[in-house]
Parts: sequence; C-alpha cells; structure tokens
Amino acid sequence: MGLFTRRAPQSQVQDGAAASAAAIATLEVDPALAALTGDYVIDAAHSSIGFTVRHAMVTNVRGTFGEHEGALHLDGADPSRSTASMDVKIASVDTGIADRDGHLRSGDFFDAEAFPLMTFRSAAAARLGGDKYRMTGELTIKDVTRPLSIDLEFNGSATDPYGNERVGFEGSAEILRSDWGLTWNAALETGGVMVSDKVKLTFDISAIKQA
Repeated sequence: MGLFTRRAPQSQVQDGAAASAAAIATLEVDPALAALTGDYVIDAAHSSIGFTVRHAMVTNVRGTFGEHEGALHLDGADPSRSTASMDVKIASVDTGIADRDGHLRSGDFFDAEAFPLMTFRSAAAARLGGDKYRMTGELTIKDVTRPLSIDLEFNGSATDPYGNERVGFEGSAEILRSDWGLTWNAALETGGVMVSDKVKLTFDISAIKQA
C-alpha cells in the first residue's frame, strides 16, 4: 500500500497526427493513507535503533541504542512534506559486552560525556515506489554534521488495544564512521584492521499518532 496509487497511462491521440500518442498519468490519493496525515511520537519501547560493524575482518558485531526519542510528521497525500527528527542517547549503547560498551562511550569513539546525543533531522522525503521511501537529512555525531539518506519501508498502520493509532517503518543506511571523526582502530598482524570503517545503521520504528 503506497502513499499514492497510479492509474494506467491513457493515450490521447490528436487528429491528423502521425506521431505516437501522448501518455497521461494521473495520480490519485489513497484516502486510507491520506487519513494517516498527522503528527506522531516514536514509541521507544517498541522501536529499535541498531548498528552492525565488521570486527577483525571475519565477523560482525551488532549493537543497539536503548534510549532514544523522536517525532514524525506524515503527509499521506504528499509524502515529500513528511518530516522526521530523532535524538539518540549515546550512553545507552549496548553490544552485550560491558567492556566494549565502555570503550564505545569513551573518547576513542563517541565520547559520550562530552557529546551525549546523536541526532538526525530530516530535510527531504521522497517516494521510491510502492511502500518504499527515502528520508534525507543531517546526522550529527559528536561535533560533526553530515548528510544522511535512510531508505525506509512502510509496514502499515493499526489501532492497538489501547486506542493508539500506530504506523510502522523499518529502514537502513550505510555510513563511513570516519566521516564523523570516529577513526580509532588497531592493526591486525595478518593484515587489515580491528574495526571496519563501514557501519550499517538499522531502524525499526513504531510511532503513535498524537491528538
């Protein structure tokens, strides 16, 4: 179910023209999705912000940020007018290993004491086709702000047993951590490095519509 449904192109043949007919495509707003237009708050208890990074060239380490908050404005009639913002608490990083989490919070990586938040602020949104969208904006880590595009899939909407109107999205993006000044590493005796530069970010979002 996309934010728009597209009618089949219709040909309009002009009298006496030997050339091929012009195609006319008409966009029709889906009323069900237009009804989703509004402001939403991310339900952190039912959402997750995660990452995957290559370790020692041979395996992947996965982690999450357990504390985050954010808001969405969805425009079901015109997705390009939708917006998103998110604040992620760096100290909530969790890879399942306390020593590793402590290292990530330290000055070698995020320096969580000096820079407690990672933030995203959208600047543009676009439909890619079907239920797939792209949100483009700025990601700030430490004192570095750079552009980031997140590819998202709309998972649908529902009313939960408590009467909350919910929407769900899941998505991902890939970054080079060095672009945000996260450059710590260690060389391996066999060649390569301990931590890859490329990091995959993942988003699984449930958001509640506000009155």
